[in-house]
Amino acid sequence: MAAISFKDRFSAFRNLPAFFKMVWHTSPSFTICNIVLRLIRSAIPLAILYTGKLIIDQVVLLTHTAVSVSHSYLWKLVAVEFGLAILSDGLTRATNLVDSLLGDLFSNHTSIKIMQHAATLDLDQFEDSTFYDKLERARQQTVGRTILLSQVLSQVQDLITMLFLTAGLVVFNPWLILLLIVAVIPAFLGESYFNDKNYSLNRSQTPERRELDYIRYIGASDDTAKEVKIFNLSGFLADRFRQLSNKFYQDNKALVIKRSLWGTIFAILGSAGYYSAYIFIIATTISGKQSIGALTFLAGSFRQLRSLLENILSRFTTVSQGAIYLKDFFDFFEIQPKIKMVANARPFPKNLQTGFVFEDVGFKYHHSERWANRHLSFTLHAGEKLALVGENGAGKTTLVKLLARLYDPTEGRILLDGFDLKEYDLIELRREVGVIFQDYIRYQMTVSQNIAVGNIEEKENESKIQQAAKQSLADILVQKLPDKYAQALGKRFNQGVELSGGEWQKVALARAYMKEAQLLILDEPTAALDARAEYEVFERFTELTKGKTAVLISHRFSTVRMADRILVLDKGMLIESGDHATLLKQNGRYAELFNLQAKGYK
Repeated sequence: MAAISFKDRFSAFRNLPAFFKMVWHTSPSFTICNIVLRLIRSAIPLAILYTGKLIIDQVVLLTHTAVSVSHSYLWKLVAVEFGLAILSDGLTRATNLVDSLLGDLFSNHTSIKIMQHAATLDLDQFEDSTFYDKLERARQQTVGRTILLSQVLSQVQDLITMLFLTAGLVVFNPWLILLLIVAVIPAFLGESYFNDKNYSLNRSQTPERRELDYIRYIGASDDTAKEVKIFNLSGFLADRFRQLSNKFYQDNKALVIKRSLWGTIFAILGSAGYYSAYIFIIATTISGKQSIGALTFLAGSFRQLRSLLENILSRFTTVSQGAIYLKDFFDFFEIQPKIKMVANARPFPKNLQTGFVFEDVGFKYHHSERWANRHLSFTLHAGEKLALVGENGAGKTTLVKLLARLYDPTEGRILLDGFDLKEYDLIELRREVGVIFQDYIRYQMTVSQNIAVGNIEEKENESKIQQAAKQSLADILVQKLPDKYAQALGKRFNQGVELSGGEWQKVALARAYMKEAQLLILDEPTAALDARAEYEVFERFTELTKGKTAVLISHRFSTVRMADRILVLDKGMLIESGDHATLLKQNGRYAELFNLQAKGYK
């Protein structure tokens, strides 16, 4: 990746106003408190140095005065310096506390914003690797940006402190400021160069780091443990992890070594500049042009200014780099869904009339040349039970995702009761379509929560949850669990109970019954059930969906034959349509698949 220019760095600062707007919305009170604490802290170093000057001048005066003089003024100055030291320490601790609390709140706030924005995006965007890189970078910024917050505020604080100390040096000798700047510029340029290299390296490694995290997960996870063992994958995964991690190590090692060597050279130059100024201050003190107290004040001011300027210039690189990283963060929020609610959207029909009509519908995935579906033209009538049949990759799941408007057609259109599906209220549409996919999620939550996700607005409605479980036959297994509906499922957390594949499937099916949806879609809903359980589930399904529209995908023809009509797909296209008996008579693809499956039972 190309190195970052100074123009890029300064341009990146335009991201800071939006960043601090988010910080302000996170907690106005903590933001104000942080600013006030830092403003007060910025004046403390000059006050301590000047008080120290007065103390030393007073001590010199007292030691060179033969007449007995009261020491009360000296002790008052010491008390003032002591009070300033205590105040400085207290302000530092208070600032760190506010920084920590504000940082935690900001991290939580931005994490929630990422989840909320991700929920608005299209399904096919989540299936794009470029999108995932942006999402991963945005996630990384939720923690990294809390550090940026502290760095920017520290930068402002140090700049104010520097102005105070600079005013003191200018009064004595303006040339010291010039010497100071010349001493720290090389270190600043070095830090800037190596931070650019580090940013470019980290950004270029994003896809590989995602792979590294993925391998780390599947290499030691309860979800993958059985296959890792049975296929003896541990060595393969460890070798791949070692290969990637060693590459990162070598790349980082080369950069760190160069940075360390050049950093040493720049530190020597900085020290030479400081001691040149120190010698000058000592010489002017010896010549009697200034007091011993002024010597300590100037030496202390120059030392602190050098440290502050180094920090400011070094932090400039880090802050500007952080501001560039902010672009990754804001870029994610600029990603907009293509599937949007139209203005004055139609309400979803209270009762379907004609149903769904596919008019020459085709869909192609992002970055794919192959059509997942093409030239689909058929009607899903209101109240009809429709089955989809076809080999893997025939486009069955894509079709139902189009029906639920998780995707929009690449070509053609889908009508609902005579109007384009895009014209309907998207929220109402999703509410009136109940879908259970074959790759449903096994939530590491309670039974009640696992079922309630089908209609999360009813998560407190225990009677509805229990009714849904009864309808899917999950209630029988729930009665066997120690904590019934409050039982945690999965082994990720303490006291969790793992279910068999068939038991999980019944819990997932219950989610479909949580909605009073007019269209129910079951994608391979009984793949993990035995023959008896499958028969019982579909007997119940047929009974519960009377008067409703339903679509089911299954490879089991004992299930498919229960449908009113069957669509046979091949390579994304509709090749046959009819009921079970009609399709057998046609002796086409359906009959071929049916006979192949039937042969296995003979």
